[in-house]
This record gives sequence, structure tokens and C-alpha cells, in this order.
Amino acid sequence: MKDQIKQVGGRPKHKGGAPQKKIKRASGIRVRLTATERFLIESKARQAGIRISDWFRAAALKAKVVTRITAEDRRALHLLAGMANNLNQLTKLAHTSGIMSIVIKCGNLLIEIDQTLKYLNSDDGKDT
Repeated sequence: MKDQIKQVGGRPKHKGGAPQKKIKRASGIRVRLTATERFLIESKARQAGIRISDWFRAAALKAKVVTRITAEDRRALHLLAGMANNLNQLTKLAHTSGIMSIVIKCGNLLIEIDQTLKYLNSDDGKDT
């Protein structure tokens, strides 16, 4: 009965209003904003010539999500900081005493640091 058009005086009577949307969005999310955040979002939506909800939806869909640092990565960073500290101490000692064995130790430590940095920079699918 919804799709039937009533006839009045020999001609069809159409119901007014906006056409039905092809995609109905039934689920919503409530986001709490400060006045400043709302103002910025409203101005960006106005510049784009779209509604706030459309701008927000587009921004959320295009956003890149980066995973947090894992415990393993945190340990590697801590190890790297310790190695950097050791390198600074060895460099200082080499400058003050001019010992050749320290140069070799510095070279080995630089290799370890390089390997740790390569591990941290490798992309194992951490970014999603």
C-alpha cells in the first residue's frame, strides 16, 4: 500500500518530501568535542561544501591508523638507548686516552646499533 499512488479527481496524488535515500545509515556514533574542535570541524566542512557528518565520515575513512609500540619494540628501543650511551662513553674514553682497542669496540657497537635500527625500521605489517 506504501507504493500505491492515490488518485484524486482523475489524476494521481503524489506524496511530497525528499526522495528516499538509497543507503540508509541506521547506526550512529556520538563524539564529544570541545568548542574549538567543533569550530574547526565546522569550518573545514563549510570549506569543503559538505555537512559536518559527511566531512567527519570522510575524514575517519581516510585516516591512517598506526599501531602502538609493542613490548618487543620497547625492549629494542631501550637496548638501543643503552648502546648509544655505551658508544658515547667509549668515544669520550677514546678521545681522552687514544686507545686503539676502544676504536674496535666502537666499531662493533656501531654494527650492533645498525642491526637494531634495521630491525626497528623493517615493515613487518605493524602499520595498518
